[in-house]
Amino acid sequence: MSPTSLAIGMVLASLVISLAVVRGAIAYAHHRGMMDLPGQRRSHTIPTPRGGGIGIVVAALATLPAALALLPGAWSAPVVAALAVATVSVAAVGWWDDHHPLPVLPRFGIQLLSASLVAAAFVMGGMSVWWLPLVVLAGTWSINLHNFMDGIDGLLAQQVVFVSLGLALLAWGAAQPALAGAAACLAGAALGFWYFNRPRARIFMGDVGSGTMGLLLFALTAMLWRVDWHLLWSALILSSSFVADATLTLLARMASGRRWYTAHREHLYQWLVRSGFTHATGGACYLAWNLLVAAPLAALAWFRPTWSVPLFLGTYLIAATVWILMKRQCLGRVSNKGRHVIS
Repeated sequence: MSPTSLAIGMVLASLVISLAVVRGAIAYAHHRGMMDLPGQRRSHTIPTPRGGGIGIVVAALATLPAALALLPGAWSAPVVAALAVATVSVAAVGWWDDHHPLPVLPRFGIQLLSASLVAAAFVMGGMSVWWLPLVVLAGTWSINLHNFMDGIDGLLAQQVVFVSLGLALLAWGAAQPALAGAAACLAGAALGFWYFNRPRARIFMGDVGSGTMGLLLFALTAMLWRVDWHLLWSALILSSSFVADATLTLLARMASGRRWYTAHREHLYQWLVRSGFTHATGGACYLAWNLLVAAPLAALAWFRPTWSVPLFLGTYLIAATVWILMKRQCLGRVSNKGRHVIS
């Protein structure tokens, strides 16, 4: 079998496995009573099962390490093994939390250890040990920010498909078929889950999926960075909508003196829904940014490596401006709705 046929087979297998496991997860969640109920800090209006992200996890574990190990440009055994163990660890603590809520510290501890494991494998592969704290911090933040951004139907799965496909194209352009195949496998797994999670969602991703998606996107991005540091900027541009929203929301809550670590509805996607947008329309706003802004600028940063850092900075400056303007508009719409109700 040719490498191309093998890669295509892995991606299709990832899609089919995800579809099958998510379908089973719906029945399992109903049987176990794993339901997210509507509430003040939630954006849905009907009880919905959670834990469907297990489908993405199983599909990714079945295909992604194999792609990294078997396709041309294969990665070292320590990196592949570390990524697999870290994925299982983050998914396991998320799966437990979906069944029985865990305190923050045990969850954070597992996330920190998982990111450290991946970073340590990079050090074994030649990365300077001085990068270790920054890489661990980036991995832990990615796990949490993708968990924060999983709040409306289809949004996170849509983002994973987009970013993974973008990473696959960047890796392919850098002559890294193994990394490209691994990223494409993740996209296939996320697409299989998206089929059941698109508005109106039949199941939510749950912590088992959201945290694991953050870990895997971080790892694939870091691997691109290890191939060519210029590729990091294109990869971060692809993730700009989520990184900007999660980071700016966190900073705004900290600056205002609120308890930033508690559940809330202050991300931009949540304000869009609160102001009257449907989940589908809210997701379309993020998709529009990805296709009209992030994808072209990421491609330009790849074609012009010397421009990559200014393009990265410019993308996030534009994202911050859009975030501020859209949030103000949403606040105005919510205020007007309140006045209409009172009158």
